[in-house]
Amino acid sequence: MDRQDKLLAFINDDNYVPMRKKDIAAILGVPAEDMAELDELLNSLLDSGKIVVTVKNKYMPANPDEYVTGILRCNERGFGFVLPDSGEDDIFITASNMGTAMNNDRVLVHITQKKSHERKPEGIITRVISRANTTVTGIFKKSKKYGFVIPDNRRIDDIYISDINIPGLQHNHKVVATVTKWPTEDKNPEGEITEILGFPSDEGVDVLSVVRSFGINDRFPEEVLKMADSISDTISETELEGREDFRSNTVITIDGADSKDLDDAISVIKTDNGYCLSVHIADVTHYVTENSPLDKEALKRGTSVYFTDRVIPMLPKKLSNGICSLNPGVDRLTLSVVMNIDKSGNLTDHYITTGIIRTAERMTYDDVTAIIEGDRTLCDKYRHIYSDIMNMYDLSLILMKKRKSGGSIDFNFPETKIVVDDKGKAVDVYKYTPGISNKIIEEFMLMANQTVAENFYWMEIPFVYRVHEKPSADKLNAFNDFLKPMNLHIHGTEPHSMEFSKMLEQIKGTDKELLISKVMLRSLMKAKYSPSNDGHFGLAFKYYCHFTSPIRRYPDLAIHRIIKECLRYGITDDRRAKLEKFVTVASEKSSEAEINAMEAERAVEDMKKAEYMRKHIGEEFEAIISSVTSFGFFAELDNGIEGLVRIADLVDDYYIFSENDFSLTGRYGGKTYKIGDKINIIVTNANVQLAQIDFYPAEE
Repeated sequence: MDRQDKLLAFINDDNYVPMRKKDIAAILGVPAEDMAELDELLNSLLDSGKIVVTVKNKYMPANPDEYVTGILRCNERGFGFVLPDSGEDDIFITASNMGTAMNNDRVLVHITQKKSHERKPEGIITRVISRANTTVTGIFKKSKKYGFVIPDNRRIDDIYISDINIPGLQHNHKVVATVTKWPTEDKNPEGEITEILGFPSDEGVDVLSVVRSFGINDRFPEEVLKMADSISDTISETELEGREDFRSNTVITIDGADSKDLDDAISVIKTDNGYCLSVHIADVTHYVTENSPLDKEALKRGTSVYFTDRVIPMLPKKLSNGICSLNPGVDRLTLSVVMNIDKSGNLTDHYITTGIIRTAERMTYDDVTAIIEGDRTLCDKYRHIYSDIMNMYDLSLILMKKRKSGGSIDFNFPETKIVVDDKGKAVDVYKYTPGISNKIIEEFMLMANQTVAENFYWMEIPFVYRVHEKPSADKLNAFNDFLKPMNLHIHGTEPHSMEFSKMLEQIKGTDKELLISKVMLRSLMKAKYSPSNDGHFGLAFKYYCHFTSPIRRYPDLAIHRIIKECLRYGITDDRRAKLEKFVTVASEKSSEAEINAMEAERAVEDMKKAEYMRKHIGEEFEAIISSVTSFGFFAELDNGIEGLVRIADLVDDYYIFSENDFSLTGRYGGKTYKIGDKINIIVTNANVQLAQIDFYPAEE
């Protein structure tokens, strides 16, 4: 038991009474020179939510039913919600109970009102565990002696700027400010200008503002670039020692036409009993060595971030687009999993090895889909790999059928593509559904991820898993309450994912499909990385990890290192202890980085959609209601763009929001707006800075 555990045991003891730090030190006999360590241990326990401190500075155990840690999401109107780390229901925080916390801060909440059938749980923020907004991006407003930065994220208070005598700084410039003083009950946060981005209308400033506001670094430190530059562009003979040679196999990559970082390649051989599927993944850890500058920077970033007009990679382009990318016709080092699969899609045998490949072709999704659909020109052009592609297609269908029969949940939401010109301006937006070839790669990567996870679970090696927990009882009950008027129900207190999968099949093609699918998605937990193998509910997999994208995701890179160490040397007890700490840190940081990247990508998409719709203000479109809230409803156009119809603008009646069926109903006229309804709207506003689009019902 370490010192922190001993301190926690002392505070949790039945005979303990709340006491100040000096009293704890006296009872435990802590010498003066160790008081700093006691401070650190107490703060660590406070940050983890295991203990709390009263207004009289007395420490006491935290009742897990009363104290929760999580991320604060503020609303522009002052109140907020804490998203608990446990994944349970959000906790409502009034403006007066926010304390000094800011949007996205990690906080400790004292729950003052338990969840009821009518209300969400409520609480008071008692401690800010970690600050999220050390830098803020926004518009600088200048007065004679001081200024303010009005954040792009309106959930953050304006930042007071005392020093405005900065060369080149102008009124209405988009800037980056570093917070120097956190807010108090009666004062705004204070800060200083650290970067001038330009005027909002300047080319590229819009996306750069999002990059800065989410704390995403688009520049690599000099030592990281130097290390990348020192790596050879070719592979030496000594690097091939101990590797399996796959260069005589027909190996291909299938990616988007504009992809530069090709980190997965595949080959399929038809056998008497089924198929031999080989999934070859770029051996990134051969170049990104443990605790090197490259490795530390990759852990800090956690993931690559994909915007409409640029990619901010996890690794320098020298690696991600060069020696680590499985480009055609050149030798590349891999970590490969070779799987024998029978005709029913069952894994009968497998092994994992380091390898070397030379891909035969760099294929695109569009071309592979066209070949499968019988495009004569492309079939002739790629006749040397035609049979391989058809074998891949046949195997993917077998794997898909098996996965779905196991209860895997597949939502049928099309994706939206935003096209920008050479200046980054949105010129087109359209929906698209991934083709056959996308599904081939998806099935093969799922198979590899599942196989690797199960392999290392049974080896009892510290690992990073991709987990998706079962829906909570509260979420399940709320979903069933929603389904009840439609005579639908998810059976069981802990239902299998098959229940959800069957329901999606049952409603497919009906007018309820969009409505139920959206509410079902909200009822499910969010996937995350974890050192514990808790299974993947949505995929209906007992074992799952992310193994196939080490160029752009740190968890994949982390487990590659563990896998290779096991293959070469095995894991000692001392090493196991270090890896247990490492996979915990990697899981937490990667989960946080993933969420941050997704929110940043969504912010740019919303901004570009608003930019595109500026050209269509005043025009009428057909739409479908995609979401209903207490303040209005969102309607989605055929191209995937959503706009808000505000309840305040619906002047024909007084509309009441029903949380049970996500609808707005007029009190007097009885008119109803609900998810899935078709409606004609007029575009009334498109604010690029706020990434907001406003609609109004055409009939009104």
